[in-house]
Amino acid sequence: MTDALHRELLELAREAARRAGDLLRDGRPADLAVARTKSSPIDVVTEMDIAAEKLITDLISGRRPDDGFLGEEGASVEGTSGIRWVIDPLDGTVNYLYGLPTWAVSVAAEQDGETVVGVVAAPMRGETYHAVRGGGAWATGAWEGERALACRPAPPLDQALVSTGFNYVTEVRTHQAEVAARLVPLLRDIRRSGSAAVDLCDVACGRLDGYYERGLHAWDVAAGDLIAREAGALTGGRPGERPSGDLTVAGTPGVFEPLQRLLEDFGAWHD
Repeated sequence: MTDALHRELLELAREAARRAGDLLRDGRPADLAVARTKSSPIDVVTEMDIAAEKLITDLISGRRPDDGFLGEEGASVEGTSGIRWVIDPLDGTVNYLYGLPTWAVSVAAEQDGETVVGVVAAPMRGETYHAVRGGGAWATGAWEGERALACRPAPPLDQALVSTGFNYVTEVRTHQAEVAARLVPLLRDIRRSGSAAVDLCDVACGRLDGYYERGLHAWDVAAGDLIAREAGALTGGRPGERPSGDLTVAGTPGVFEPLQRLLEDFGAWHD
């Protein structure tokens, strides 16, 4: 049974993600991608990103002033409660800039270094995914009520649909493209959504069989990783390691290990 603290953290994370998602959705200029103002469209996105993170940290610190924070936009507070919030206020920035729907707000709570609560809100999908450690993974959306999430039964690797992402650094992205080209003949196909948080939740939802990416940060994966694991997926980094900037892999049991081995063989973490 989830204890009272975890229930409190979950409700706070859901409220923070919902409010930040509303701010980003409703505050985005309709002509953002082609804006011709004194500030570039990138500046506008950065301002929205910072505003969303401030909304989240202000809300949480107002309720739990002793908690710590780690956020993409610079939030860094040690805290004294043993709880640290790991926040990506806008995962899928380029999608948001271009008006593509695949972006999300990711809010996770760690207790003594272990993720215990994760919430990913995807406003343009109308869906929110959440999990508490040991309590399963759940989603709300167009359907009525909360739906329990479960990853797909493992297909043979050559029938696995796998998603990935590419780094902003050209040299790294070029190597990632080479790895993807070697993987394509061995899989059903590869997708690229532009949001690590959404990809991890899609593994949890059974919409993907696997996902991998390198160059990610803690705030990119903290919530989505917990949601995927609570839905029955396996997650990790290089063999025997946890997800990290070197490599993040998630997959249904039966897809995870062979995919991880292939990425090890292909050197997905090398510059």
